[in-house]
Amino acid sequence: MSDGPSADFFPAARRTALHGWGRTAPTVADVVTPMTREQVVGALRRRSERGVIARGLGRSYGDPAQNGGGLVLDMTALNRVLDADLEQGIVTAEAGVSLDRLIELFVPFGFFVPVTPGTRQVTVGGAIGADVHGKNHHADGSFCDHVLSMDLLLADGTVRTVTPEDDPELFWATAGGMGLTGIVLSAVIRMTPIETSLVSVDTDRTKDLDEIMALMAETDEKYRYTVAWLDCLAKGRNLGRSVLTCGEFARLDDLPARKRAKPLRFKSGSLVTVPDVIPGRLPNKFTMGLFNEMWYRKAPQHKVGQLQSISAFFHPLDAIQEWNRAYGKTGFLQYQFVMPFEREEALRKAVEKISAAGAPSSLTVLKRFGPGNRGYLSFPKPGWTLTLDFPTNTPGLARLLHELDELVLSNDGRLYLAKDSRMDPADMGRMYPRLEEFRTLRAKVDPDGVFVSDQARRLGLA
Repeated sequence: MSDGPSADFFPAARRTALHGWGRTAPTVADVVTPMTREQVVGALRRRSERGVIARGLGRSYGDPAQNGGGLVLDMTALNRVLDADLEQGIVTAEAGVSLDRLIELFVPFGFFVPVTPGTRQVTVGGAIGADVHGKNHHADGSFCDHVLSMDLLLADGTVRTVTPEDDPELFWATAGGMGLTGIVLSAVIRMTPIETSLVSVDTDRTKDLDEIMALMAETDEKYRYTVAWLDCLAKGRNLGRSVLTCGEFARLDDLPARKRAKPLRFKSGSLVTVPDVIPGRLPNKFTMGLFNEMWYRKAPQHKVGQLQSISAFFHPLDAIQEWNRAYGKTGFLQYQFVMPFEREEALRKAVEKISAAGAPSSLTVLKRFGPGNRGYLSFPKPGWTLTLDFPTNTPGLARLLHELDELVLSNDGRLYLAKDSRMDPADMGRMYPRLEEFRTLRAKVDPDGVFVSDQARRLGLA
């Protein structure tokens, strides 16, 4: 057990309205911020019949970290690194440690987090619960592929150390299980060795969807990290025009002499904070059309070996705090699906529908997934994954998303639970064929349904 305040001291609950990063569908819960394992256990005992769910930094877009009328455990105070083997790159961290903190601490020692999504403001517990993926899924899999073990607080108040070898069912139900099997208290993670903190980046601007897909298919074996930005509003012969960036951590010999003195230097932080005064219709077809045109044209036609910082390559949006406020108080939703390889025509139809609808998305990202893991509800599977941000007040958005849902379903695709805020529960089992296995396992370890969220109720996950 960790040092800190004893179980005799118990932090008071705060009745708070919570929402996801998309700022939609807030609900009110009692929020407690435990500072020790003992206090997490104590909070679990004090739950109401509406159950409990853990919450990290609130970067899930919808409602998986909300529990209306129940208890929410803010895990961000359990933010200590408990152990580090700097020879092997093995780190033991509490669930509330952010990827940002791990990067800040371990890049100077030559280690990077094995997988990071587009923001480093994600906790270890959240990264496990959503089994997050990054630009390197085709090469390295998702986050839980690099978790060696985790300490999990179960519904009966016991703590079990879970590994993929000794307790594979519970481990893989927890990997991507949206916090519904227990509360992750800490985890042991294998980090990625690096020689420098700079990424050598190659950039290509492509004229259309066919060109970007062909180019990406060629890059899987060549690069560890790849991602493409698409102009979702482009039409006709420009449909799917894109900017592809591929990268590898630079080796020491790749750096100019002036940078070799401090090759592992890393500077975190952000530049500005978006005020909460943005009108709801600022991101619209017109403004996003101008943005997309500027973003596409400013990219180089072909450039190799550009050295970029970790922040610039992996987490450009982290430079702007509270960037979700740019969508105003009506918020936005992020829509991410994966479509299997060999279903490229279906992906094309999806891009055509989005373009024809004129649905503005400032963030439209295309990546390729490699093989999925054994996670019951883990999102990645081999194929193409497209991510879009839509303002909720986009005209015709509900109809467009319904059509995209049908296209995804009819082509053996699925939506990402960490981004979801509106999936039809009838589609859940079709998208995630191991749902019943998950429910069975969950009923075994949590027969009274202690761990529950708004999303779990909405989709019938529990």
